[in-house]
Amino acid sequence: MDVTDLDAAELSEAIHSHAVSCREVMDAYCDRIEERNPTVNAIVSLRDRDQLIAEAERCDAELAVGASRGWMHGFPHAVKDLAETAGLRTTMGSPLLADQVPAFDALHVARIRAAGAVIIAKTNVPEFGLGSNTFNPVFGATANPYDPTKVAGGSSGGATVALATRMVPVADGSDYMGSLRNPAGWCNVIGFRPSQGRVPAFPARDAYTGQCATDGPMGRTVLDVAMLLGTQAGWDRRAPLSVAGRLAEFDSIEAARRSLDGDLTGVRVGWLADLDGYLAMEPGILDTCEQALVRMNDAGAEVVPVTLPFDHDRLWEAWLLWRHAACLPTLSPWLQNERTAAQLKPEARWEAERGMAMSAMDLKRAAITRSAFHEAITGLIRTNRTGDGVDVLAFPTAQVWPFSIDERWPQRIGDREMDTYHRWMECTIHATFAGLPAISMPAGFGDAGLPAGIQLIGGPLDDVGVLRIAAAYEKTIGHLAVGQA
Repeated sequence: MDVTDLDAAELSEAIHSHAVSCREVMDAYCDRIEERNPTVNAIVSLRDRDQLIAEAERCDAELAVGASRGWMHGFPHAVKDLAETAGLRTTMGSPLLADQVPAFDALHVARIRAAGAVIIAKTNVPEFGLGSNTFNPVFGATANPYDPTKVAGGSSGGATVALATRMVPVADGSDYMGSLRNPAGWCNVIGFRPSQGRVPAFPARDAYTGQCATDGPMGRTVLDVAMLLGTQAGWDRRAPLSVAGRLAEFDSIEAARRSLDGDLTGVRVGWLADLDGYLAMEPGILDTCEQALVRMNDAGAEVVPVTLPFDHDRLWEAWLLWRHAACLPTLSPWLQNERTAAQLKPEARWEAERGMAMSAMDLKRAAITRSAFHEAITGLIRTNRTGDGVDVLAFPTAQVWPFSIDERWPQRIGDREMDTYHRWMECTIHATFAGLPAISMPAGFGDAGLPAGIQLIGGPLDDVGVLRIAAAYEKTIGHLAVGQA
């Protein structure tokens, strides 16, 4: 048995039943990293193998006396390189932070460690997490596992590729502008953006308005995603806008299986497509997503076209202002010094300089637009499958196919020029700006053999409902060989 072929839930059960030892698991994953990582460059700051084996043996000793730290006991886990890890470099892909070694774990990392995971490494990111192309001057570029000449997406690109190539059993990432969803779609795995406040962040310079970014889970099955979400989620007093309570549905693998069990009968899916022609899409993207919708329809769902009743240009302008402001706490200190400013990539400087030029009234107008947009999009989604509206909104995960790894970002889609480094990712902003849960599920493959994903966006705080619908859809996609790159 190759333990790296096991899903995370299967691996947990194998470890706890003593079918495989933690040492064997660690050996197998280290071998897998040695085999695959030189090609894709997803794992960075990898710890010494002997140290990892010693930690795995301690996990075995604990199991031998009936002690388990949690469902991830003995799991090799690599943390996205934007999150602090005690004693392990956190570079954010920037030469300015290349030697930064935190003395503490970020909150969600501490929860993963407490659930039994052994932190083995970090996963590669774009510089400061900006842009959906994972390259930086510290570690280089991460390649798509289906075609190493193409990009993997980002900013959770390293995490996604490590997961798709089975160098880790499950992965953590984070999402502001689709960073859990876009790379998942391009690498044929599952990425879930939780509801605003579901996975609290600590430490955070801005604990009140910095709610567009969230940590979240990735996996090769919906069950694995749900289990990691259950580990990451839960109120924390240090995060004032965190959602009260926790997700007891995912306290155990057995409970999660029961909670996710169901079908698509009676589920209404609202298809947003290209927003009635507003969004530029490369050929084949909508067709591939529509094939996924056909599978949902054949499994009992009702798929209906939906129009989003909002001024899309107004939304984009508000989004830009909000994002500029969000970048300031991290980037502005470097921008103040000529030497460090010169080491920021152009996209980071652009965000920070635009943010510095904003007024309080600019941000207030953006907040008013965001509030109005929340009302508009949530008005499309019904509660508890009753009344008018749909249960989830469906949307492409990306507007383009994976592009050349030598290209920073797409300059055009068809005859439309992209006026910012992230305009081609506009389809990801809607769930983020409204604080809604959204999952990226595999949709299919294009003519060039590259994968595409489809987003399913749920109502406020309906994380479990979205995962349940995704699990039912998952039963229709076995032929896509999810996460087997």
